[in-house]
Amino acid sequence: MTVADVLTKPAAVVWVRTTITAVTTYRLVLLCLGSLAVAAVGLSAVGLLSYPLLAMLATLSAALLGSYLSNRVMSSLFGVTPHSESSLITGLLIFFIFPPSLHALPLLGVALAGMLASGSKYILAVRGRHLFNPAAAGAFLLGLTGFYFSGWWVGTPAMLPFTLLAAAAVLYRVRRVRMGLLFVAVAGSVMVVRSLAAGIDLPTALVWPLTSSPMIFFAGLMLSEPLTQPPLRWQQYAYAGVIGFFFSTPLHLGAVYLAPESALLIGNALAFLAGQRRGIELTLERRAHLTPTIVEFAFRPSRRLRFRPGQWVELTLPHRHADNRGLRRVFSIASAPGSELVKIGTRVPDEPSTFKHVLGELTEGSVVTATSVAGDFLLPRDLQVPLLLVAGGIGITPFASQIEHLDPDQHRDVVLVYVVRDATDISYREVLEASGVPVVLVSEGAMTDLPAHWTAVHARRLTGPLLEESVPDIATRTVYISGAPAMVAATATAARKLDARAVRTDFFNGY
Repeated sequence: MTVADVLTKPAAVVWVRTTITAVTTYRLVLLCLGSLAVAAVGLSAVGLLSYPLLAMLATLSAALLGSYLSNRVMSSLFGVTPHSESSLITGLLIFFIFPPSLHALPLLGVALAGMLASGSKYILAVRGRHLFNPAAAGAFLLGLTGFYFSGWWVGTPAMLPFTLLAAAAVLYRVRRVRMGLLFVAVAGSVMVVRSLAAGIDLPTALVWPLTSSPMIFFAGLMLSEPLTQPPLRWQQYAYAGVIGFFFSTPLHLGAVYLAPESALLIGNALAFLAGQRRGIELTLERRAHLTPTIVEFAFRPSRRLRFRPGQWVELTLPHRHADNRGLRRVFSIASAPGSELVKIGTRVPDEPSTFKHVLGELTEGSVVTATSVAGDFLLPRDLQVPLLLVAGGIGITPFASQIEHLDPDQHRDVVLVYVVRDATDISYREVLEASGVPVVLVSEGAMTDLPAHWTAVHARRLTGPLLEESVPDIATRTVYISGAPAMVAATATAARKLDARAVRTDFFNGY
């Protein structure tokens, strides 16, 4: 049995998906880059890479130390809590960008690149949100000095199998597979055309972008960074295409050659213009328990927060001794656009992360920063499209915003299937009741005193047959699903088997 046979088995697929989504994106990227570094050192030790083993180790140390120490110094100067995982990721990226060396000046250049990269997060930033991919910024700034230049040595045949696995894992985790493939298609096509124009034979022209360029590494480990991407899907595709073109097209700024990292910086600048261009301060106005385990936080923004119903907001809560979930978290916005307050709802477990612990300890008047608003979980603009909204537990939050925003005069055809534990687990009941939207409550517990347009279904979980029975015309509807990953995956599969018109699922990247 081959590896491919094993990986195509359902149990193996489930295991891979579960493993990838079980860790935060920061941790996964760090693990992937660390594995690539170990692979590179091993390949060097057996002579499969042209760089000596000691040069590899020395350059790796310089990149990590430069990035880590700079992050510590800059965080102290700016009075914020350092994020060690982020600095290590930046250092590892720098390691793969600059040619390994044992000479003092190149090593000093690599360390300086790491310092510039970490420093760019604080200096090239607007109200707490960095504008450019730090590793790309560090490499570009060092190149401007003429001290040392990027080489992107990671684009070698020996590294390709490891790079492919790492890139695929990261792109899958952040749900940017299509964006990555679009980048590869654009960049690869341009490189093939340029090679053919230069007289290179077709087989070689087709192979070398994969085996002898950093294209795959760039797509998976650089392009995929969510914090510097535009907010909407079509913008992300345009972003990938633009970067792919500049990545594969040699450009010069005077005497300075614009290396691959410059392509990413161009894309970052365009993404910044397309999205929220600065952080917004949110002052906690009040908080309330919607259910015994779900708490709603209502914030008053320092200025109008622009968003569409179904989008999410990223909050940053600097705190010491943060766990591996980090200092940032994204939450679906539960309030409708135009509301005076920005509301989020979250489930608070018995053993919360350090982020949720700090969030839960906020008092009225506390200020947090919204550093990003994004998401494509948006209802179709065509008001004639029948909709089925399926929420599991806290997954009701984006639907609360969308339902509250509905115009009653438009009589939009919407049905909500809401999976809860029991009657005490219903959130945003007032919004749902006021809307008049038909609601099918799926619950293991008893349901009483329901509004006339609500239906109770006694069941432990939502299954395909139950979905078909509750919404017989599902084949005519576009289905939106939000909730726990396992529930979302199972419901999406069931909806597709029932020939739903289209299926959209909510997703948070986990940074």
